[in-house]
Amino acid sequence: MTTSTIPVHTPVEIVIPDCCNIGVVFRALIAANGAVLAGVLLRTSELRVGFQEFVESSMLIELACLSSLLALCGLRRVIRSIPPAGQRAACALVPAAITGLIVHFMSSLEWLWSSFNNLTALKGMVAAGLLGILLQHYFELRTRAFSPALLEARLQALQARIRPHFLFNSLNAVLSLIRSEPRRAEDTLEDLADLFRVLMSDPRSMTSMENELRLCRQYLSIEQIRLGERLQVVWEAENVNTDVLRKAQVPVLLLQPLLENAVHYGIEPSTRPAVVQIHISRSIDRIQVVIVNPYYETASANAGNHMALENIRERLALLYDVEAQLTTTIARGFFEVRLRFPYVTGTP
Repeated sequence: MTTSTIPVHTPVEIVIPDCCNIGVVFRALIAANGAVLAGVLLRTSELRVGFQEFVESSMLIELACLSSLLALCGLRRVIRSIPPAGQRAACALVPAAITGLIVHFMSSLEWLWSSFNNLTALKGMVAAGLLGILLQHYFELRTRAFSPALLEARLQALQARIRPHFLFNSLNAVLSLIRSEPRRAEDTLEDLADLFRVLMSDPRSMTSMENELRLCRQYLSIEQIRLGERLQVVWEAENVNTDVLRKAQVPVLLLQPLLENAVHYGIEPSTRPAVVQIHISRSIDRIQVVIVNPYYETASANAGNHMALENIRERLALLYDVEAQLTTTIARGFFEVRLRFPYVTGTP
């Protein structure tokens, strides 16, 4: 009798930087330009001459950098079986090859090449290869610094700041219905069960925009029990359909805390009906969510707004780097939160 074993495939570690990320692109461009500027200034005797030579060479630098980043961006998306050593080598060889081709092509243009008399294809390839491997090492160390364990701990700490106030109010809302409207209390408890499930989920996990909006509607329905007609909600959508909402991936509990903030500081202080407006739109590869609520000038509201919004900003920075932004505006008695993040159909 023979036995067979099923091979277990260990996922390949990805060590090539995500060159599709705007933050990575900015850092790489700054590093490349800074290295070239330092080299030029060290080689020239006059500061003015050095800066002039750097400006003249900037076209070559940007072309080589952006072309290399684009190539590595595409390479990272197709990597499935290349070992880490091969990926590290690619971070040096790809920029070197691209820079060599660009230098070779530009050297044939005499009217353009007069500013690069001291540059050869070999020198350009060596410089690009060294810079590529140095940047790869930097980004790999940076990724390890934000390891999954550290990321999870920080996200859990950020979420923990948001939970107590919301859970306390939700339970009070259910208690107020148990005797007067038991059926409605039962429906509300079902909504709370869904909310609890999300609160207990992995803070690194992603969900669809459709699910996140469903969670927001459940939250608002619970708050309407407590606030009654004082809470009015207006939903608006632009260039967003059901298919987009189903495909778009967002971090769990991204929007609900913002709505909680709007209700707590924009609706609760009001003695009359007040409106929370939620506008969702998509533009190519970006999704924008705008939440508007009445604004009341109080010290506690300012402190609470600041803390809650900083929590969301930190989560966005951990998950998207600089590709997501959260901005706020106060005008004409209204507080506006504008959230932008990439439209992706998988975990970033």
